[in-house]
Amino acid sequence: MTTTAAAAPTFAMQPITAEDTEALLGLNNAAVPHVNDLDAAAFRAIVDEATVAVKAVDAEGGVAGFVLALVPGKRYASENYAWFCANMGDEGFLYVDRIVVDPTRRRSGAARALYEHVFAEAGRTGAPRVTCEVNVRPPNPGSMAFHEALGFQGVGEIEPYGGTKRVRLLARPVG
Repeated sequence: MTTTAAAAPTFAMQPITAEDTEALLGLNNAAVPHVNDLDAAAFRAIVDEATVAVKAVDAEGGVAGFVLALVPGKRYASENYAWFCANMGDEGFLYVDRIVVDPTRRRSGAARALYEHVFAEAGRTGAPRVTCEVNVRPPNPGSMAFHEALGFQGVGEIEPYGGTKRVRLLARPVG
């Protein structure tokens, strides 16, 4: 008797709309301290500036997560983004400001699918690398291991937000 593994779920990437704000904001704020909390206006402001603002939707229409990413030169007051602009802006990048997956959908492939979309968009925009950060204080070892498995490498560390956090800045070449 032969058994086969169940196929991994696939996710469609759909643009984030104003109607998504409440639900995605709830996902975002449930993920604090791994991302900073936002109000609806701040969330919409990032979505409006983002080069990539998509949600991962499963075959039944359920939202598994979302990603917001920006190229250099946007009006976005993030210390992490500012570091990449100052240190890699001339070379180009696509900065993942946040990737959030519904806690009930972790290990479903949603985060990997979101990143695959980001890598494709980076290639489309001509960005030679994708950048992001992961908390080292407070620690987020699961996220760090995930990013390392995707090929991200550390390029620096900073203590943004008045030193209340320490983040490792990561980059991965596209392609």
